[in-house]
Amino acid sequence: MSAHCMLTGARPGFGNRISHSHRRTSRRFDPNIQTKRYWLPGEGRHVRLRLSTKGIRTVDTIGVEAAVARIRARGVRV
Repeated sequence: MSAHCMLTGARPGFGNRISHSHRRTSRRFDPNIQTKRYWLPGEGRHVRLRLSTKGIRTVDTIGVEAAVARIRARGVRV
């Protein structure tokens, strides 16, 4: 399961871990992905979404119906 947000599309970033001696090794910056269950009143069922914390705040602002519409517009099956 890849670490990406269904709503915002946030994916891992890549960079370097730099030691005290300044040696560089690869590392990953993962987004804070949470699984959250929402009631979808238009369809009369619950949906389980994998969202970043920014995505959760976006759902709180625009509502779950509009968020699911955006997710489906990105081509993700809900």
